[in-house]
Amino acid sequence: MQTAARTLPGNEKMAEMVFPEHELLDVYSRAVMGAAEKVSPSVVNVEVSHKLIRGSNSLKSGREVRGSGSGFIFTPDGFIHTNSHVIRNSVRIDVSLSDRRRLVAKVVGDDPFTDLAVIKVEAPDIPKVDFGDSKSLKVGQMVVAIGNPYGFQCTITAGVVSALGRALRTDSGRLINDIIQTDAALNPGNSGGPLVTPNGQVIGVNTAIIYPAQGICFAIPSHTARTVAQGLIRDGRIRRAYMGVSGYDITPDSHLVKSLNLPVDKGVLVVHVEERGPAELAGLQKGDVIVSADSQAITSVDDLHRCLAEESIGALMKLEVKRQSEKVVLDVVPVELRTGALSEDLIIEH
Repeated sequence: MQTAARTLPGNEKMAEMVFPEHELLDVYSRAVMGAAEKVSPSVVNVEVSHKLIRGSNSLKSGREVRGSGSGFIFTPDGFIHTNSHVIRNSVRIDVSLSDRRRLVAKVVGDDPFTDLAVIKVEAPDIPKVDFGDSKSLKVGQMVVAIGNPYGFQCTITAGVVSALGRALRTDSGRLINDIIQTDAALNPGNSGGPLVTPNGQVIGVNTAIIYPAQGICFAIPSHTARTVAQGLIRDGRIRRAYMGVSGYDITPDSHLVKSLNLPVDKGVLVVHVEERGPAELAGLQKGDVIVSADSQAITSVDDLHRCLAEESIGALMKLEVKRQSEKVVLDVVPVELRTGALSEDLIIEH
């Protein structure tokens, strides 16, 4: 019979404790079963009817465009976390609970920049899950994913934290940082479901997989999900600053540096300035290269995004740009980004 051995830290003089392999497997199974039993009642199936796009085949044929995903209840009064891409452009959302109740949900708030959304149902006796601390995760730690892949409700998969601190780009073009990578299997329909620890605490919101790779899956960390949920419940949106500029990343090997004879080889080349936007009012011009904001180096549009958090709304920002061979410092006052406004989301790397 195969065995596994370990030595208790600080007890070098003690004999090694030997565990039969089947006992270790039993511990693993009990951990997965415990997480599933605790969390599954709070995991929901999210079925969405989407807005029909004019001119689409669906509109011509009169059929509805439908999709589905997962979510989890995180408050006793029915607030549910899911992904933005699951519920975006929805006209109706139906939520199926584990006890077979089917409820209509309303959108509380949607944040495409983090691919997170909060919806809500009204019903008594709703079980909730608790958030854990994603910042305490370690690579190799066991995790369990729960969701509804291809409509198979409350499917359980298990794996480990493969890596921490990954970056993932959303459909909006913005980069989400501190992403959790896991090999707990995810499939279409898992989006919005919870990634949990063996004790049943949510440490991530499952959001993406890499095709055609196997075992490369991603979850948005709970510390981001909690912050976004609080903002969506309070304001219905996440407040972000906005300057009204679009640009390209330039790097030392970028052909733009030579073809345009740019004065620097790192920064953001401005390709569009919105009329009467904060950047234009401050004097920013097409062709300028942004190199710093409030003394923070700007080497990419992602750096610029990070400078445009909620606290930047209405606050003076000193923008240093290279204009041909001249260094120019501009005083920009970002405003709040509104839905549908042109924002710094055009990222084309050369």
